Amino acid sequence: MKIVAVGSRVFVTGLRLAGVEGLIVDSGKEALDIVNKLLRDKEVGLVLLSDDISKSIRSKLNEIRSKYPTPLLYEVPSPWSKRERFEYRDMLKQILGV
Repeated sequence: MKIVAVGSRVFVTGLRLAGVEGLIVDSGKEALDIVNKLLRDKEVGLVLLSDDISKSIRSKLNEIRSKYPTPLLYEVPSPWSKRERFEYRDMLKQILGV
């Protein structure tokens, strides 16, 4: 099972140093296109997205999470991003449609 990092150059480069395959994107739309392509690759089990890129597409990512159990889409703080409180309960409500 593969892990793929999608995000800014700094984020992806750091994960490549750890042996993770990575794809550099400049916008949320590019990231969403790549995530949609990765959904078809059965070898991909985890997609790590930098939060600076994924913020703008978070609702679309939640829609994908509600339809596809794999790959797991996980948002990771990118270097220099501000720490913010994330409400997992709200995300789960959106995914489950509650």
